[in-house]
Amino acid sequence: MTENKSKPVVSKEYLVPFILVTTLFALWGFANDITNPMVATFKTVMEISNVQASLVQFAFYGGYFTMAIPAALFIKRYTYKAGILVGLALYAIGALMFYPAASFEMFGLFLISLYVLTFGLAFLETTANPFILALGDPETATRRLNLAQAFNPIGALLGQFVAINFILVALQSTNGDFATLDFAEKAIIRTHDLMLIRNPYVVLGLVVLGMMVVFVALKMPTKGDNVHSLKVSDSFKRLFSNSRYMFGVVAQMFYVGAQIMCWTYVVQYGESIGMTKAEAQSYNLIATTLFLASRWICTFLLKYISGPRLMTIFSYGGIIMMIGTMFIGGTPGLYCLIGASAFMSLMFPTIYGIALDGLGDDAKLGSAGLVMAIVGGAVMPVAQGAILDFGGPGYDDLSILGVPEVNFSFILPLICFVVVAVYGFRSARQVSR
Repeated sequence: MTENKSKPVVSKEYLVPFILVTTLFALWGFANDITNPMVATFKTVMEISNVQASLVQFAFYGGYFTMAIPAALFIKRYTYKAGILVGLALYAIGALMFYPAASFEMFGLFLISLYVLTFGLAFLETTANPFILALGDPETATRRLNLAQAFNPIGALLGQFVAINFILVALQSTNGDFATLDFAEKAIIRTHDLMLIRNPYVVLGLVVLGMMVVFVALKMPTKGDNVHSLKVSDSFKRLFSNSRYMFGVVAQMFYVGAQIMCWTYVVQYGESIGMTKAEAQSYNLIATTLFLASRWICTFLLKYISGPRLMTIFSYGGIIMMIGTMFIGGTPGLYCLIGASAFMSLMFPTIYGIALDGLGDDAKLGSAGLVMAIVGGAVMPVAQGAILDFGGPGYDDLSILGVPEVNFSFILPLICFVVVAVYGFRSARQVSR
């Protein structure tokens, strides 16, 4: 997995398609991070529990799990370009469905909208990740994917900026008196706030339709598209017998769970120490900036340190940050929570690269398994929400091991970082052999 420093990460013949496909990484980064603060927002606006609000993430990341295999079979039958176009179409449909969801003021319809939206993201991720790996020399594949993934947090930063400046600060339901208002007053405020939530998604849907037009006109390389005759059953057998790949799927599920929990519940953590939702979400901007800077640094470091070894070191850093988040508490604990983002930066693409390394024609179906692993972002935030509900609807109703329940809930991402550390350590040993 150690890279050859003399070989280009992206050759000139693939530069234009590489740049255009890389824009997709920013597009799904935007969707991810405008959605994360919606967990706390819907809890307030719709007056629901932490577990019910966490269904936002369950719907969002559950869509990946549902559609990853169909997406892989589709691009196996057709082409990477066709997969991208279908992904953009579903993305746009899901985003535009926020308009009727807000009009009918139905939380369930918002969840369906997010579910459909992530059908599109599943197509895009299942297509874009292996396509980027295929656009060049296999020895530089992990660096190339880390470079492309470095644009994901740029979209994430924009998503958080929109969430903070166009949604959270303008919400009327975050007023401390909302719970005491009568039904009619609440109805007026709820309508106002749901329209605020709706508007950025509708604009996003229109932008995605514009991207579809660009890709329709784009001539894409056909590298990796000529494996239509591959037997699916044989491919699955090889994948299930590949221990490095299978452990990679598990590690990816735990990593995504850690990332989504850290970026979703920073708002609740901030509120527990006296911040408003908008103030707490601003710390997610700092976290994503650290994530972005670290990813660029890691792309450079991977020239000299193997991906598995660097990921193992960063996993230890994530474990230390979670211990600080749990037991230091207060503002220093919040800083530890934010600091974890610097250590998460290289994990997704590096796990991806390690797991798919050497799979050849099985990479398309293998990619689907790694995208299905994003379901960790659906299941684990719900589990963390359940911990937050132990003592009541608040975030510090109960003390566990001497710390508030919101602090203790970060034991889940700590466990996730341990799993990633084990995968990195085992993979590093295989490389050294």
